[in-house]
Amino acid sequence: MPHTLLDGEPPSGFQDLLGYRLAEWSEGRAVLELAIEHKHCNRAGITHGGVLATLIDTSCGFSATYCPFPGRIRRVVTLQLTTSFTGQARHGTLRAIGQMKAGGSRIVFCSSEILDESGTLIAMGSGSFRYRTGSEAPEGVPL
Repeated sequence: MPHTLLDGEPPSGFQDLLGYRLAEWSEGRAVLELAIEHKHCNRAGITHGGVLATLIDTSCGFSATYCPFPGRIRRVVTLQLTTSFTGQARHGTLRAIGQMKAGGSRIVFCSSEILDESGTLIAMGSGSFRYRTGSEAPEGVPL
């Protein structure tokens, strides 16, 4: 069952701008979906690399911040992000699958893969993220 974004926290302005949605969310894993529109494409008519980098960054961040406690939230900030582009997409729905890989009490390491509608890998990346104060524990902080 899809998890409502942050248990009722309104979407960020950037999420509204891009139009991605959180399709799956569980401990150590997050899946974002984005239906490609004209606004996501570069001059060549393919999804802009900045959109793909955003999906990698965001799916990684969500994978590290699942909070099973209603009315509470966890947050991270990106310290470092790498991206590799392996394909192109002009239309359809993209799926960014983020997974938390390792980490300690303050710094975590995550990776993400972006698949097109046919399941072809079009981008991948990884990053390191630091928990914001209070977000280190699974119970997070109040909304």
